[in-house]
Formats: sequence, C-alpha cells, structure tokens
Amino acid sequence: MSDAALPSIEQVQALIGRAPFHQWLGLEVVRFSADEIEVKAKWREEWIVNPERRYTHGGVLAALVDLVADWALTARCGCAVPTIDMRVDYHRAAMPGDLVTKGKVVKFGSQFSVCEAQVFDHEGQLVASGRGTYFTGAMAPRSPA
Repeated sequence: MSDAALPSIEQVQALIGRAPFHQWLGLEVVRFSADEIEVKAKWREEWIVNPERRYTHGGVLAALVDLVADWALTARCGCAVPTIDMRVDYHRAAMPGDLVTKGKVVKFGSQFSVCEAQVFDHEGQLVASGRGTYFTGAMAPRSPA
C-alpha cells in the first residue's frame, strides 16, 4: 500500500479515540505506516494492582497488546477487527509511567490476519509482548434492531 493511500495520523487518532476505553487509557498515536503503528498510553494511577509495589495490572498490558496489534491493521481494514485468539508474555513489572506500544502486521490474510505488539515502559524497557489473530474477512451486515 502506498503512503498516499494511508489515512493520516489524525484520522487514525480519531478512529481510535472513538472508544471510551481507549479514551480512558489516554491513547495517542505516535507513528503510523502501512503495517505498523506506535501508540502511547498516558499513565493512570488506577492501573496499579499492588499499592505497596506500585506495578501495573497485567490486564492493562494485555489490553495494550491486543488493541495496538489490532490497530496495526488500520491501513488495510479501516477500523478495528475482532480478536480471535491472543497470547501475552510478561517480561518485567511495568512501574508508574507512560507506556509505548508498537504493533505490526505479521501476515495479512483475506479471512484471518496475525499481528504482534510490544509494550515498553517510560525507560524503554520491554514489559510485555504478544501476538494475536484477527478476523479480517468480510463482516456480515448488521440486521436492523
């Protein structure tokens, strides 16, 4: 896909920013290309799972892996697509501070696609990584309610 056909960072930001959960995470699109995306999540005190140790809940890290891997497909799909399967590896505790997640398309398919994401802490240390399978086939039209 040529860069001329890509949505702008502002357009991708607007798409991601539509979801209340993404707004709560404070997501900011830093970089975007045909098969990759980099997103910054603004630190929130509510992410802490252990008040004495002050590390980030693994669910927040897993959510970042899933959503940024998914949004790596934006240039091809124009929107988020359903997650079929996902795995996450935790490498070290994520201490308070903004998180940067980098996602990329590993394989784009007509029905299923595979993407990876890595989450880095504010010091650039890898804290989590993962891979997901996403449904990129034609979506069935919604029936009227």
